[in-house]
Amino acid sequence: MAALLCENCSGQYHSSRVSQPLDISRMLPLVMLGKVFLDFFMLQVKQKNVKVSFMGYFCVSLALLDFALLLSISFIVCFEDFALWGVRFTKYHICLFTQIISLIYSILHYPVYLVAALDYYMTIAQTSQSPKRGQRLLYVFAVVIIWISGFFCILKIPAVYGELEIQNRFSPYQCPLYASVQSYSVSCAMVLLIGMALLACQKEVLTMLLSLRVVSFASQPVLMFSYTSNSGTCFKRQLLTRLLICFLGTWAPFVVLQIIILVVGARIPSYMEMNVPWLYFINSFLIAVAYWCRSHDVELTEEVWATDPFVSWKFCFMPFNNENTEPADKLGTVIVIC
Repeated sequence: MAALLCENCSGQYHSSRVSQPLDISRMLPLVMLGKVFLDFFMLQVKQKNVKVSFMGYFCVSLALLDFALLLSISFIVCFEDFALWGVRFTKYHICLFTQIISLIYSILHYPVYLVAALDYYMTIAQTSQSPKRGQRLLYVFAVVIIWISGFFCILKIPAVYGELEIQNRFSPYQCPLYASVQSYSVSCAMVLLIGMALLACQKEVLTMLLSLRVVSFASQPVLMFSYTSNSGTCFKRQLLTRLLICFLGTWAPFVVLQIIILVVGARIPSYMEMNVPWLYFINSFLIAVAYWCRSHDVELTEEVWATDPFVSWKFCFMPFNNENTEPADKLGTVIVIC
């Protein structure tokens, strides 16, 4: 009865269970090692001369937390059964720690994306690349508050604690992990919005793609879109077309992957699902939305473009930056260096 009660309460913390064998003690360190490597690889290859943001700080904190989890479970696997500070650690704690992390990750999608969206909406038009010290401290404070809130939210819900105890006591050969309902809904919303935008601008997108040429400029490969914008097309529509091409030019594989996951109905445990590449994918989407919403406030300065670590958005505003641009300036060839 208790197990059924907790099962019915699982919707309160927005996750669904994904059972895996307890021999996860051998598999999990390898999985976490791959995830940690991918996290730090993305942090290393991203562009360095970008403006600091809340999402940037949160990505670093996520990578550090994943690294801490990897060290913890690796230490337990190596020593198997030991006592530390009066607490005895066994393979049971490998599953327990992973379950807690999965639950915390599963409820953080909405708050993280909301804070990041507000951050970009308010700062996307700033021309200063180095924010004030108070802004940096605010980002750090927001990251710490989100992690602490998620941790206490999970541990203070009786249904969560009871289910963890029941599953690990009566199911010694299973380690149920958790997939995030929040992440699933975000994926659905993103795919839907991108699809609607493509349908709305399909003619313009197709025209630009058909005009694509690859040329060499200063010993570098260059993509040249040799098309002329229709003078009757509104500024917002032209901008949306360019934002779509820039976004999909970088993240198209991720969009296809999301579609496959949604169609197949695969459930990915939250400790794997929330990762740095996924956050930077969301990050670029939020930046594109912020550019589109505040397009009239964006100034043509190099500091404004130094926002996204992986996508160059400068192309989207060239050769126009507002509806007051002269028609003669709106026409012509656009060149993007890749």
